[in-house]
Amino acid sequence: MGQALRHHASGFTYADYLGWPAGERWEMIEGQAYAMSPAPSNFHQLIVGELFSRIHQYFRGKSCRPFVAPFDVRLPRAGAANHEVDTVVQPDISLVCDPDKLKDNHGCLGAPDWVIEVLSPSTAVHDQRTKRALYERHGVAEYWLVHPSDRAVSIYRLDNKAYGKPLVFGMEDVCSPLAFADLVIAVADIFCDLPPLDPND
Repeated sequence: MGQALRHHASGFTYADYLGWPAGERWEMIEGQAYAMSPAPSNFHQLIVGELFSRIHQYFRGKSCRPFVAPFDVRLPRAGAANHEVDTVVQPDISLVCDPDKLKDNHGCLGAPDWVIEVLSPSTAVHDQRTKRALYERHGVAEYWLVHPSDRAVSIYRLDNKAYGKPLVFGMEDVCSPLAFADLVIAVADIFCDLPPLDPND
């Protein structure tokens, strides 16, 4: 993913998105459509599963709700009606604490509180540049980028409506979302199902 494969002179909206074939997965950023293919790798899915399992367990019985992709996150421009929304993304993991953003049962309408993306070779630039700027602009308080090839996690936190330099955590570290400091995740545990890194690579 990361290459626009569907084009429309005036840009797409959520109304267009709803009419696309159910068997296809797309994201749409400011009217531009991006194919969510090929399917993620086994390693990607193992990492997402490990993280989501820990996050889901922590938030069980709490008001905040974690979701795993595919899960539509609509990020509207100010004043845009639902059918006019031109940005719909599917983060690997989203945490939503405002129940009003989940009222229509079609995903999240508005910025999640916490987003996690697990990088793949085909999405790395898109996730680190385009989507980082998008989440910053729409007020996602915390954005985690998980780097399988480096066994590391980069954390961006909103400060004065902008992300500062990322905090970077390696295999010897533990990390937590700022708003939920008692949710402690060891970086090594995120990658526990992956084979060890080859020191010769």
